[in-house]
Amino acid sequence: MASSKKKLTPLSDQEIQSKYGQFQSDLQAVASKIGELESEADEHSLVLTTLDEALQDDPDRKCFRLIGGVLVERTVKDVVPALHTNRDGIRTAVKGLADQYTSKEKEFETFKEDYKIRVVGRV
Repeated sequence: MASSKKKLTPLSDQEIQSKYGQFQSDLQAVASKIGELESEADEHSLVLTTLDEALQDDPDRKCFRLIGGVLVERTVKDVVPALHTNRDGIRTAVKGLADQYTSKEKEFETFKEDYKIRVVGRV
């Protein structure tokens, strides 16, 4: 942290304001994507809960899956493993985005400290 203060690039007020807005925008975009992916993972879990019952009763029961905008007929035993993989991939992506958000947030806090930025209550 001490090394970053030595190499602090002087910025104009307009550049500081622009960079501040960019940090806020980036954080908002990552938070939005995290929410979107969490919702998608919840949907996958809901479908898996339903299909797990069908898998136990009749694994050869046909079901339909939307792949790339095309509705495809498959059996429950074919779809369930793919849905598990997709859900796990989504959860991994959410964890990665959460780490990215935390990192960006720390970078933003450092930026605010370096340029002595304080947020004052708005009217």
